[in-house]
Amino acid sequence: MSTKLVIGDFKKSSWSLRAWLVLVAADVAFETLQVKLEQDDTRQQILRYSPSGKVPALLLDKVVINDSLAICEYVADVYPAAGLWPQDPLIKAQARCAAAEMHSGFVNLRTQLSFGLNTGDTPEPLTAETQEEIQRIFTLWNNLREASGSKQFLCGDFGIVDAMFVPVVFRFRRYGVAVPTELKTYVEEVLAYVPVQQWLKLAVAQA
Repeated sequence: MSTKLVIGDFKKSSWSLRAWLVLVAADVAFETLQVKLEQDDTRQQILRYSPSGKVPALLLDKVVINDSLAICEYVADVYPAAGLWPQDPLIKAQARCAAAEMHSGFVNLRTQLSFGLNTGDTPEPLTAETQEEIQRIFTLWNNLREASGSKQFLCGDFGIVDAMFVPVVFRFRRYGVAVPTELKTYVEEVLAYVPVQQWLKLAVAQA
């Protein structure tokens, strides 16, 4: 069965980054198909592959999985040895809750702190709602690391819940959001993670 991942620009598509990281973390053999975003024909080009008109989309012969979290869940099911979710049922449930919350929430943060791989940008004064969402993310990170006892990623090895928050790490880095001392090592681990570095190199090469 052929496996193809349709993504957007490396510098712009945070959802593509999430799915791509999970496939790479699971050592899946796949082909990348890229559609340039913010073009007159972007939606038309994406619709060639994905009925939602959005990226990412995982193409599996005649089946299309056109949601980032659904792609991650599929990969976790098909490649269980990759350990993309924690083995402990309670920790796994917490990790899935955090991933789902990231998948559907944090609208204010997304709006005020747009995704980007660059650094040194200054945002408009953060609203109270955005600041609350930032603190909520720190709480989620701390809770998962405490529950799992991990000193590296959120639940041990890199997994789906980490992939869901990688774009947030880049948002914080881009706008200089202060990260609590106890979480700085997590941010450093994410930025140093080899597949994340690979994505950054691809972004530079595409410029």
